Amino acid sequence: MRYIVFDLETQNIFSDTGSTDPASLEISVASFYDKGTDSYTTVAIDELNKVWPIIESADALVGYNSNHFDIPLLNKYYPGDLTSIKSIDILEYIKESLGRRLRLDSVAKATVGAKKSADGLQAVRWWREGEVDKVKKYCEQDVKVTKKVFEYALKHGHVMFKDGYRKRELPLDTSDWLNKKDNGITHSLPF
Repeated sequence: MRYIVFDLETQNIFSDTGSTDPASLEISVASFYDKGTDSYTTVAIDELNKVWPIIESADALVGYNSNHFDIPLLNKYYPGDLTSIKSIDILEYIKESLGRRLRLDSVAKATVGAKKSADGLQAVRWWREGEVDKVKKYCEQDVKVTKKVFEYALKHGHVMFKDGYRKRELPLDTSDWLNKKDNGITHSLPF
């Protein structure tokens, strides 16, 4: 199955918009890992149309908090409907299993020994300071970390997290992750 692991960074934050709706924000940078080509594509907002063919090749979109944040925000820009593509939101599976949310950084450190290089607020500051390359590097690092966590969970059926000083295993139901969904996606490209 061809999956796309992705993450978005924004130009602004919720307090700037007066809303908690992700679609009220503006994308600064987007990064995508394509399992089909085993490659990463990271673009600034003015290059976003370059990623539509990647997304449209996907059997599934993989992210962390992507159903609540990334997909609604990206869907604002996409000429079709991203909700018609299968979505695997790792955070939703974690919340379902544990009953609460965990930060990607803490799951990644405990599960695969990887960590984020900064945080979303720092990425917004970099964007505002014109440090686009730093935002791109940070966003792509988040995709690499998410990909490692996803592939670990897929192989082992669990992730790890720190509970105080103790590392705990958290089972995730990954049984349907690689099952294709019949999606009636509205393609933006002439095929």
